[in-house]
Amino acid sequence: MKIDVKVIPNARKERIVDEDGLLKVYVTAPALDGKANKALIDLLAEHFGVKKGDVRIVKGEKSREKIVEIS
Repeated sequence: MKIDVKVIPNARKERIVDEDGLLKVYVTAPALDGKANKALIDLLAEHFGVKKGDVRIVKGEKSREKIVEIS
């Protein structure tokens, strides 16, 4: 399944909020060297109960708005 995600890096607390079909994912990691992307994958894998390898960023690797595929 593919999900539209908006990432908010440098958040105080990691959490996932569903707003009208768009998942807002707050991660504590900074948006440097792919740290926020790694934190996003870790958090989504835990949230959906899948392995980290099953979560993949399809579009928006360097953007805050992404499309993520979960197998």
